[in-house]
Amino acid sequence: MRKNLLTFSGLFSLLMLGSCTTEPDPKLASVKHALEVTRTQLTHLAAEFDSLPGFPRSLSPKYKVVEARDWTSGFFPGTLWEAYRLTGDEHLRAEAEKFTSRLEGIQYYKGTHDLGFMVYCSYGQQLRTLHDSHSAEVIVEAANSLISRCDSTVGLIRSWDFGDWNYPVIIDNMMNLEMLFWASKQTGDPKYRDIAIRHADRTLQNHFREDGSSYHVVSYNDDGTVESRGTFQGYSDTSAWARGQAWGLYGYTMCYRETGEERYLEQARRIASFIMNHPRTPEDLIPYWDYDAPEIPDAPRDASAAAVISSALFELSTLVPEAEGRRYYDRAERMLLTLSTEAYLAGVGTNGGFLLMHSVGHLPAHSEVDTPINYADYYYLEAIERYLSLRGVAPAQL
Repeated sequence: MRKNLLTFSGLFSLLMLGSCTTEPDPKLASVKHALEVTRTQLTHLAAEFDSLPGFPRSLSPKYKVVEARDWTSGFFPGTLWEAYRLTGDEHLRAEAEKFTSRLEGIQYYKGTHDLGFMVYCSYGQQLRTLHDSHSAEVIVEAANSLISRCDSTVGLIRSWDFGDWNYPVIIDNMMNLEMLFWASKQTGDPKYRDIAIRHADRTLQNHFREDGSSYHVVSYNDDGTVESRGTFQGYSDTSAWARGQAWGLYGYTMCYRETGEERYLEQARRIASFIMNHPRTPEDLIPYWDYDAPEIPDAPRDASAAAVISSALFELSTLVPEAEGRRYYDRAERMLLTLSTEAYLAGVGTNGGFLLMHSVGHLPAHSEVDTPINYADYYYLEAIERYLSLRGVAPAQL
């Protein structure tokens, strides 16, 4: 596999060398424009929240302002860090540090499974940029808080503390495992990694259908047997909620990167096949909010799901043999470039300062439907970072 990976990387280098001409690359021009929009929009959005004590989550039609304990609180600081690395704008770096510091203390909070989103997407991005010891300390403490939610008998990290479920676990939780893998590498303590692997294995066993799609919520009895399978944010208990499929793809791709376990790679491939071959995928590849939504083709699109899928497929493309990897790369590129068009990327001075339009948060609750949402922007910029890296192009070269 490593031989294939190196060959695949070499193939991209050859492709890029062979395509060098005096003509500008329209794909890179699209990304360059997106980064110009990013710099202006995020500068505006940060200024809007300079005197507010929280974080911008969405716009519908007024800003939805959230505190540190909201599951989305880490995305805006993380987006600012990504934007700083992509643009080199020192003002964005200062804003990133300021908004990250607003999360100080959240690493001790044990009332949520989303500490990966909240801490690893903020302090993790700060650590990646500054290599500071404080960020590392915060992330390790957050990992300790996260594993406190794992019952040894059930063998999974509990997601929610509300509702009628006995022990609910949602597919989103796969995204929080990356912080645990990091914590084991940082501390040398295998307990974080062991819990992450057990969670991933039990989710693999109980969350997925034969076609590779996943349920949103699986609840467990106290003895670890399955109590129920269903949804909370999707169309129905048997439907494929688009962002849930995206979380699963990203999560198992990440798990394979961290462990090298083939079962995770095979699951990522199954999910990718479901997404890429689904007959209800629209022509522009930006999925409807649920693959089984009855109002298709008039159903709302979900740009946030598309951003997560694009980012995940870019990574998956580097972990498989060349021909297969090229298919994933091509799909991810098409999705990213579509998101970078005026159909989804906001014009400067619009969209409240957010980058992407047309995301869906919780349609059954009529919450955040066809609106910008901060996690869409986060994974969109991550996809751009991965795309440029695969092409061997530094942002400053655009």
